[in-house]
Amino acid sequence: MKLVVLGLSLSSSWGNGHATTYRALLKAFAARGHDVLFLERDTPWYARERDLSEPSYCRLEFYADLAGLDRWREAIAGADALIVGSYTPEGVEVGRRIQAWARGVAAFYDIDTPVTLAKLARGDHEYVSPDLIAGYDLYLSFTGGPTLGVLERTYGSPAARALYCSVDEAMYRPTRADRRWDMSYLGTYSPDRQPMLERLLIQPAQAAAHLRFAVAGPQYPADIAWPANVERIEHVAPADHAAFYAASRYTLNITRQDMVQAGWSPSVRLFEAAACATPVISDTWAGLDTLFSPGREIVLAQDPEAVLHALSRDDAVREGLAAAARAKVIAGHTATHRAETLERALVEAAAAPARRRRIFAAA
Repeated sequence: MKLVVLGLSLSSSWGNGHATTYRALLKAFAARGHDVLFLERDTPWYARERDLSEPSYCRLEFYADLAGLDRWREAIAGADALIVGSYTPEGVEVGRRIQAWARGVAAFYDIDTPVTLAKLARGDHEYVSPDLIAGYDLYLSFTGGPTLGVLERTYGSPAARALYCSVDEAMYRPTRADRRWDMSYLGTYSPDRQPMLERLLIQPAQAAAHLRFAVAGPQYPADIAWPANVERIEHVAPADHAAFYAASRYTLNITRQDMVQAGWSPSVRLFEAAACATPVISDTWAGLDTLFSPGREIVLAQDPEAVLHALSRDDAVREGLAAAARAKVIAGHTATHRAETLERALVEAAAAPARRRRIFAAA
């Protein structure tokens, strides 16, 4: 099929997790024989930090503004399926155009579903609105569980389906590397994650000066008091993620509060680190135990003591966790699995009765 995707960014992984998600998914989707066009808003922030300019698996094009999107109207109209992603700049106006122009399946891919629902509850329609949700044939969500019912019952989505993040198994695999850290964390600064980072990494670092830690990611405030045994790294490019995980005895997963409250919202770190055979220490939320078995495939921690206990265990325990988690991911959470899920969802939406509301005239 011909697929057109409009998302936050494919070209730059700087300060966002969307690019990594799109790269893995679309590479695997194209490998199934499909043709993919990705349209990205040309923004100064991502233009300065591009780490992918010519993907081998899809065509990447840029548009300057909404008027510039008109250039792609014919491609959009002729596509078998269209996907608009969360946080796409001026996403509501983009969505209106897509729903007016598209003859194929029109879908919304929410990489931030609990954040989206919290925004909608406040009347914040930054990139999607209730009427647009009802107008999309398909709502693909990073969050599963009860949230899917909310999208259908409360917001009128004809079909809400979970499409979790995944891992490109060709890029994320065990590698030989010297162990530099006892525990690492990879993630852009977020105010609602910071208290848990303090609790699960900074406090353990303060209590165990003999252990080594790392925090990698941009936008952390300059006034954070990092202990001497915490190494700060401003950015790790996706090509270096596997080496970063391999240099850690454990890596830490921390979930945004909206995701914790919704549950069933796995971070890509869970799958990436596990695929690299680096065991994960994670905060807890509903649905996590449906993805990984606590104590056998993942370590759950809510306080510094639990983290320090995990770090004190011998290598045999760590290696057992790593092997079990990697086996789980390779069996069901690779980009290939997600591409199959996406293809199936698009085919089902195309075969469903015509339910989409053509609520906007062509722009």
